[in-house]
This record gives sequence, structure tokens and C-alpha cells, in this order.
Amino acid sequence: MGKNILVLAGDGIGPEVATEAVKVLRAVADVFGHTFHFAEALVGAAAIDATGSPLPPETIAVAEKSDAILFGAVGMPKYDQDPSAAVRPEQGLLQLRKHFDLFANIRPIRLFQPLLQASSLKSEILEGTDIVFFRELVGGIYFGEPRGRNEARDEAWDTMRYTKDAVRRIARMAFEAAMRRKKRLCSVDKANVLESSRLWREVVSEMAPTFPAVTVAHMFVDNAAMQLIKNPRQFDVVLTENMFGDILTDEAAQIAGSLGMLASASLGPRMGLFEPIHGSAPDIAGQGVANPIASILSAGMMLEYACGLLEESYAIGRAVESVLEQGFRTHDIKDAATSEEKIVGTVTMGDLVASQIQRISAF
Repeated sequence: MGKNILVLAGDGIGPEVATEAVKVLRAVADVFGHTFHFAEALVGAAAIDATGSPLPPETIAVAEKSDAILFGAVGMPKYDQDPSAAVRPEQGLLQLRKHFDLFANIRPIRLFQPLLQASSLKSEILEGTDIVFFRELVGGIYFGEPRGRNEARDEAWDTMRYTKDAVRRIARMAFEAAMRRKKRLCSVDKANVLESSRLWREVVSEMAPTFPAVTVAHMFVDNAAMQLIKNPRQFDVVLTENMFGDILTDEAAQIAGSLGMLASASLGPRMGLFEPIHGSAPDIAGQGVANPIASILSAGMMLEYACGLLEESYAIGRAVESVLEQGFRTHDIKDAATSEEKIVGTVTMGDLVASQIQRISAF
């Protein structure tokens, strides 16, 4: 199989972790007999510095010719610390989502057994957790209009806006996933306060009879935040809107042990973008200590969702698990039992996972 993959490495640790994901994809191509053509383009702060735009037209042009996008991270402190900046790195990612209508963000919370002690939560609470979030990605308060400030700039407003059609299409994907899993779906909203959440709950309730085998629960987002920490095993498929999903999946990173472990897929009608959910982490950029596993697992999701290569996607997940079983850790996922010689940097972790692909394919 041949695929054209656009690598948008972005800012901070983005280029470091994306490089390791590409390394693993090359190993997959070698072992399974595929051909992956990689192209690179600018996005985020790197693009602003070079062109003045967080998403230059040249990047869109390359993306249009690609089968999938492997994304690193965007964001730099000089923009974060300037609230008056008209152009920000994150706008590049938001524009990509809008351009390709990447409405469905899929974020699996997979707990690797060797990392039970890496989380700040008790292992008896975590063990057996397996959750997948379906986050609506192109609506809600991040995109709603009107938004802005008054002339005196002492008042600001944003709008949380949803249509029934927007809720239906992400809900359908979540229901279908629940049918393939444990047939449990939890829809998270704030229907006791927000009109947009009441619309959300109404649509999900209307759709439920179409999937009679799925047990549907509705939960307010504040309670969901507590329940994720109190009893994560109660969740199977979680469906929610844009901002709630953003916050809850970052919280759920503590289940997996680190943001550096969580992958995601953003899917639209004709394109998929695959990225780790962590940010650009400029405080550790260039030090070679960033955890590339989330980026590597995102590449695995790309093989599944954009290429239909289930065996190859499984091989990446199994390779990561094997490396962790051998005791290797990056700094963010080490625990008290981790020996110093097993603490590795970004490049070494990528090398270890890539080398495991060869071994796994032999079985």
C-alpha cells in the first residue's frame, strides 16, 4: 500500500516527537511491505515566524494532496504571554479543523499495565480502565459567533453554539463505537445551565432508540470530572462537546500516567489528522526528554482510521507495550521502581519501539 502523509511538526517538542512517530512508521513500512511518502510543511508559531500566518496557503495546498496528516504540536510562550496578539499559533490547528471539517475527535484512554504505578491515582481504582472519548471538534465555544471585545476592551464574550445536525453526526459515531465495545455510552453536558447543552441532550435522547442495545447515561460535566477520578472503570464510550472534551481528556491523562501517553484522531469526511493531545511543552523543547509515545500511538491510529491497516496499527500498540514491559520509561512516566538505566530520552524511546516492530512481526 502507498500513502502520502503530511507531517506538520509545529512548535516546541512537536518536531522531536513527530520525528519518532515517522521513524516507527518507516519500520512498519519495511516490515509489512508498504510505501509511505512523507512531506513536511509549516504550521503554528514556526509558520507565523516564517510567513506571518499560522497556516500558510502552501501548507493547505500540500495537505489537499495528502491522505492523512501527522501533527506535532503548536504554541510558544511569546504568543501566550501577549494577550493582544492578533495572530496565534493555535489558530493554525483550528483553521485546519475547519478547512477539512474535522468534526470528530477520538481520544482513547488506554491504560498500559506496566504504568499502573506511574499515575497519581491508586492502582486499584485504575486497573481495567478502557475509555474512548468522542469529542465534537468544530463547534461549541471555540468556533461560535459572535465573539470579541467591546471598544474599551474591558468586556469580552464568546458564544457556545450547536445545531442538531452537528450533534447528530458526532453522536452517531459514538453510538456505533459503543455497539462495537461494551454497549455503554455516557453523554456529558451541562443541561441544567446551558441551552446548547439542552439541545445536545435532546438530540442524543432522540437517537438512542435507534441503538436499543446501547445503554445511554447523561451526566453533567462537573460530575463527570469527579467520576473520572473516583471510578474511571464505569465509563466506556464518552460523548461530549468541544470544550468539555478538551478539559476532560486532559484530566483523563492522569489515568494513563501522563499527557505523553495519549493519542488522538480528528476525522472529517475526506481527511484525518492524528496528533498527541499534549501541547508544545516549550520548557523541555530541545532537551531530548519529551515522551514520543503519544505521537507514536497517534501514528498507529492513522494506520487504522486513514489506511485501514488494523494489523499494523496493532503492531505499534503491542510494540509500545513491550517496551514498557521491559521497564523503559521517559522521565514523565517513571515511578519509584524505575531504575536509572531504564530512563531514556526521546530518540532512544523511538528506537526501542521501532525495533520492537521487527520482533512482533515475527510472531
